[in-house]
Amino acid sequence: MAMTSSSEAPPARLVVLASGAGSTLQAILDDPLLAPLVVAVGTDVPDCVAMSRAARVGVPTFAVPLAEHPDRGAWNDAIGAAIAGWRPDLVVLAGFMRVLGQQVVRRFRIVNTHPALLPAFPGAHAVRDALAYGVKITGVTVHWVDEGVDTGPILAQAAVAVADGDDEPALRARVQAVEKPLFVQTIRRLCGETL
Repeated sequence: MAMTSSSEAPPARLVVLASGAGSTLQAILDDPLLAPLVVAVGTDVPDCVAMSRAARVGVPTFAVPLAEHPDRGAWNDAIGAAIAGWRPDLVVLAGFMRVLGQQVVRRFRIVNTHPALLPAFPGAHAVRDALAYGVKITGVTVHWVDEGVDTGPILAQAAVAVADGDDEPALRARVQAVEKPLFVQTIRRLCGETL
């Protein structure tokens, strides 16, 4: 089913930001409804695998490395300008490992996925933290990005059981297996709404 008809508004424009291997980006690019909506993929790590994944399917890429700017404020201004050049309706964080400043967060609608049931275990080590705390249930959260770290309004969540004997790679793999479809489904829903 198409997201729009000729009498409706044009389809949503997505800019995806990624910093690493790009497996979450790949899930978006593999989705037949979302792939055509991705107008660009950006990064803070120019040689990351995610950029290769985008280039392989002909999606334009851009890089804004932090090291090329005198401070975080200048970097945020630069990445904000780079994103704005693509006129996105929605910015999607797909394994993007930098915290965006308020000048970026206030300018765009940004959605993120996080490998825990927020508000539990915010930050970059959610799977490790869940194991260290000894929880029996963790999961995935899709949320709007605000000025905090993993504090924005929650859009969707799904639980993942922690198995006896789980180590970080095993639990991470099970969390990611739930995370990718939930994120794709949530982005699809957002694209179907008025952005």
